[in-house]
Amino acid sequence: MPLSEHEQRMLEQMERALYAEDPKFATALEGSGLRTYTRRRVYQAVAGFLVGIALLMSGMVAQLIWISVVGFLVMLGCAVLAVTGWRKAPKPGEHPASGGGGRHHTRQRRTVMNRIEQRWQRRRDEQGQ
Repeated sequence: MPLSEHEQRMLEQMERALYAEDPKFATALEGSGLRTYTRRRVYQAVAGFLVGIALLMSGMVAQLIWISVVGFLVMLGCAVLAVTGWRKAPKPGEHPASGGGGRHHTRQRRTVMNRIEQRWQRRRDEQGQ
């Protein structure tokens, strides 16, 4: 269910306020660690793909079929890893989807959101008076 325009504006205001109040904390919430991890995984898969090509070619040159087959399987596996890793990587402005994060991580996220909501409500009350 998409957010209404009013909700989107409020969310943007909350994000700006969070960045202004505690930029280090806000940056930690962005999920850049996950983005770095998936990017590194994609790069490793590309390197493995190149190794697979080298194995395939050297097996063909040496006329050893089994080396070529191993090279092809390495290429196939690394291609699958690269594509799935690339699709799962969050975009720079996106927040990662919460899939399989575990109960502790969800509880921690909930408490963080509660604190953010409390700060936002406090700020709203102060401005309204």
